[in-house]
Amino acid sequence: MRAIVHEGKEGLEGLKVSEIPEAQIRDNEVRVKVHTAGMNRRDLAVVTKRHKADDPALIPGSDASGTVETVGKNVTKFRKGDEVIVNPGLGWQRNSDAPPEGFEIVGLPDHGTFAEYYTCTEDHLEQKPEHLSFEEAGVLPLAALTAYRALFTRGNLRADQTIMLPGIGSGVLTFCLKFAKAIGARVIVTSRSESKQEEALKLGADVAISTEEDWKKALASEQVDLLIETIGNATFNKSLEIVRKGGTIVTFGSTTEDEVTINIRQFFYGQYNLLGSTMGSAEELREMLRFISEYKIKPQVDKIFTMDQYKEAFEYIQDSKNFGKIAFQVCK
Repeated sequence: MRAIVHEGKEGLEGLKVSEIPEAQIRDNEVRVKVHTAGMNRRDLAVVTKRHKADDPALIPGSDASGTVETVGKNVTKFRKGDEVIVNPGLGWQRNSDAPPEGFEIVGLPDHGTFAEYYTCTEDHLEQKPEHLSFEEAGVLPLAALTAYRALFTRGNLRADQTIMLPGIGSGVLTFCLKFAKAIGARVIVTSRSESKQEEALKLGADVAISTEEDWKKALASEQVDLLIETIGNATFNKSLEIVRKGGTIVTFGSTTEDEVTINIRQFFYGQYNLLGSTMGSAEELREMLRFISEYKIKPQVDKIFTMDQYKEAFEYIQDSKNFGKIAFQVCK
């Protein structure tokens, strides 16, 4: 089968499209013919930071939609021809305060979804939502699950609250925007890009400002109850200053420096809540699928690449050109 593979060289130079053998299917496994494989910033981090030149060859990718090609003899949930999505989380079935020991994400350390076929156990697949195309379903799982847990499990977002999303444009934050508006919350976004601000307003954002301007001045009439922080050092203290006293920051990423310095006295006097979040459980994935089906929410699909355009795709997400999700069309 054809697959995007990383091996032999560091960074993006180690990527290529190769023919590799298909995995043997076990009795409790399902082989999926991949239609669309969604791309995440995690995939960029895997090939530029985590997977080394002397490691065994790796197929990256955590998201996929497709059709069931073959089922093992012990499989009961699926049959040939079913339209499915891949659960990108491995080893986290029930909802819990934090991922259990041994939790991993598809695409490292084992092979991922950037290939014509993906094989996994039946409990790591879900039925594709009927209102979504393969392209939309293929970009859904990791980013939408991350957004769902951050907003509702960790952030406890309510309809009468205001949420702020600095750095709008990523797949996760566009899901945050759509999820928050679905329940009736007020949404403030920031971006350095005027075009991304305009796109966010078209999707329903109530206020859009520049990431680089004075947030306190621009938002003097607003009260921010919940803020989703994914930028890191470049904006963290601005985020802390803009959240109301007693408000909450949920963080699950850092596109700038990981380490931040805060005034701890300001923090405890403000009674702030700082919560970490990481993707989500299979239980939450199913909750999220019911949620998007109820509200008929669709992912914001920015661009679809072919597998042979792998370099262009990785550079596109590396340069943060996307507004929403990007993906590879693998099989028609």
